[in-house]
Amino acid sequence: MKSFIRPFVLALALGPLSVMAADLIDINSADALTLQQINGIGPAKAQAIVEYRGKHGAFKSVDELENVPGIGPKMMTTLKPQVTLKAAQAAGKK
Repeated sequence: MKSFIRPFVLALALGPLSVMAADLIDINSADALTLQQINGIGPAKAQAIVEYRGKHGAFKSVDELENVPGIGPKMMTTLKPQVTLKAAQAAGKK
């Protein structure tokens, strides 16, 4: 009976992790409205991210967000778990 229950317990424990991974926002392709879904990013910072990306090109790493006005090391601890660079990775593979 224990071997039957174990997979279900494991699925329940790991389920939230898969949902979180699916909810990551791609900072290289998201528009300002989508960027505002990131905890800690309001309209002004979202626009600053879009403008930075327009001026400097795609982000090469999530850490590059610190170059955006209004985003510092403390905010990065909040942002990192919420964002990804899928568009930049796909472009690099071509």
